[in-house]
Amino acid sequence: MGSVKNLKKDINYVIGDIIEAVYLYEMTSTGRPTEATNGIIDEAIATFDGLIKKVNAKNVENKKSHYKQINKDLEVAANQLVGKINAL
Repeated sequence: MGSVKNLKKDINYVIGDIIEAVYLYEMTSTGRPTEATNGIIDEAIATFDGLIKKVNAKNVENKKSHYKQINKDLEVAANQLVGKINAL
């Protein structure tokens, strides 16, 4: 992994792309937000906030493994959110 800056960018891009996919679904299906799509967006924002909070944590012992775990958490959360979008 390159740096903390790149990890933050990855988190931002991945979550942003997921939210954009929800908006595209809304435009192509109902034309307006639904409770399900709003729930997915809220969950994506909460995931983003949680991951950024973990990245900014100062009291970690092994930074390398900490950041690798955050990267894995991002991948798992993104896959779950994409699965929810696909289920719509």
